[in-house]
Amino acid sequence: MLSWISRQVGQFAVGGVGMAAKSLIAPVALGAHAMIVDAAGKVVLARHSYKYGWSFPGGGVGRGEAPVDAMLRELREEIGTVRSDPPIFFGLYTRRTGWATNVIALYHLMNAQVEFRPNFEVREIVFADPANPPAGTSSGTVRRLAELIGKTPPNPYW
Repeated sequence: MLSWISRQVGQFAVGGVGMAAKSLIAPVALGAHAMIVDAAGKVVLARHSYKYGWSFPGGGVGRGEAPVDAMLRELREEIGTVRSDPPIFFGLYTRRTGWATNVIALYHLMNAQVEFRPNFEVREIVFADPANPPAGTSSGTVRRLAELIGKTPPNPYW
């Protein structure tokens, strides 16, 4: 019995240390974004102050935070008031950024009404035709819009 307990404790310690070491070598960040679609079928794209072009609103998931809750929090922070049907999980994507990996949970919000408040993070939004997004829309956003309208099959890479 003592040897079994010893093995269990040892595996936990090695596993915990191993996971910590792996997170330093190959870090992964979890994000949550929203594909907000109004009643006319237009999609909300945001122009963030810290990056070029148009993209979906969203951001990082906090420790212990559910991705859907993080997405709703990010919408309040970045966009303002968003009323819609309940969020529907659209897909899980991966994106390499430097030596880290981002995993992005994307949610689809339909029949949305938006009351935008410009802020430090998002300077402006646009309601765009998903089949014809504005110039400067990020390539990952363009791919997700093509999936939304059925133009391309889902791809796990952002």
